[in-house]
Amino acid sequence: MKDRILLCLAHMSGREMKFIEEAFADNWVVPLGPNVNGFEKDLEEFVNDRQGETPLDKKVVCLSAGTAAVHLGLLACGVTQGDEVIVQSFTFCASSHPVTYLGATPVFVDSEPESWNMDPELLETAILDRIEKTGRKPKAIIPVALYGMPYQIDRIMEIGHKYGIPIVEDAAEGLGSRFRGQVLGTFGQYGVLSFNGNKMITTSGGGALICPDEESRKEILFYATQAREAYPYYQHEKIGYNYRMSNICAGIGRGQMTVLDEHIAHHRHLQELYCELTADIDGITMHCNPNPDFDSNFWLCTALLSPSLRIKGQDEVYRQKVSGAVGGAAGVTHAASSTTTDCQPNDNVEALRLILDAANIESRPLWKPMHRQPVYRNAPAYVNGVSASLFATGICLPSGPHVTDDHLRYIVDNIRAAIEG
Repeated sequence: MKDRILLCLAHMSGREMKFIEEAFADNWVVPLGPNVNGFEKDLEEFVNDRQGETPLDKKVVCLSAGTAAVHLGLLACGVTQGDEVIVQSFTFCASSHPVTYLGATPVFVDSEPESWNMDPELLETAILDRIEKTGRKPKAIIPVALYGMPYQIDRIMEIGHKYGIPIVEDAAEGLGSRFRGQVLGTFGQYGVLSFNGNKMITTSGGGALICPDEESRKEILFYATQAREAYPYYQHEKIGYNYRMSNICAGIGRGQMTVLDEHIAHHRHLQELYCELTADIDGITMHCNPNPDFDSNFWLCTALLSPSLRIKGQDEVYRQKVSGAVGGAAGVTHAASSTTTDCQPNDNVEALRLILDAANIESRPLWKPMHRQPVYRNAPAYVNGVSASLFATGICLPSGPHVTDDHLRYIVDNIRAAIEG
């Protein structure tokens, strides 16, 4: 199979060009305009649906990135310098970096083994300990829909209400995922979405913040457009940000919304096929919905490799330093300082990644827990070993809309062939 099978990429076609061409024809080549307004309305219709129950009335602001949405959500919750914010450790850095943008400190909480997301019991332990140690409660809680899998939002919301701490849901990877029929990102005070090029739908880059009401939407929009006051000249009384989504990017998003349901259905189909085709492979376990309350979009299909599983060539991995981007990573300009670190995937995981790469199949380790990242070595962390164990044994497999059933069979055939014995 000559074509490289990518991890996940939301492809585009002619349906997006209609909106883009209209933007150029009407000279709306700016970070506002009809496409931005239309995309926000499309998203509001989608996220407010509760599958037969009374719809919600959440509002949406489209932004330049999901990271910007996390930043503004925290700002709206009153996070300032010296505060603490509880963040799921098992996630991408975009969940925690905005905490530091505001001069606050991330407090990392480990995962529970069923969903791989924030452990509610450990969350409450962390809250009580931070109150005891600092005399103040954390300003916000950020659970993350890892690879699209819902978190235990019922328990997390219960704990947030108990201590009066707002929830900012990082559903960047979870567009279309639901918990008990309700779309992720609509339970907490704010919800974060991402439309990066590898997400369920894309605007090339971009994100959105789900807001509780119209007043909150207006305030987020104010900060996202440089916090300009209503004068006939530029008057600034607060610090704002250039975070509004481009009208061109929003045009792409409007076209992508027409295939969102199709993309979600395809990802779920691939997950079912992976489960079927790997069911008889000892030592490989696909990550599935823990119970009927969870309805993941399976943005990425992920698997765990038993530490006892022997992969061809695993004794030879981690011998050479990496000098640039691996797989789909972007912006990697620093060469690795060593061949290994004190927290990395097991040898069999790296060996399988290399074998798949040689077969033109892109795969990737799971996210490295934030509490094990050097940049956060001094941050408070409440851990139980779950995320570190998952990082050591897990792998992400191709699961984008371009992946066909034949591609998937080819992937699984190569996994089988990689196993020794």
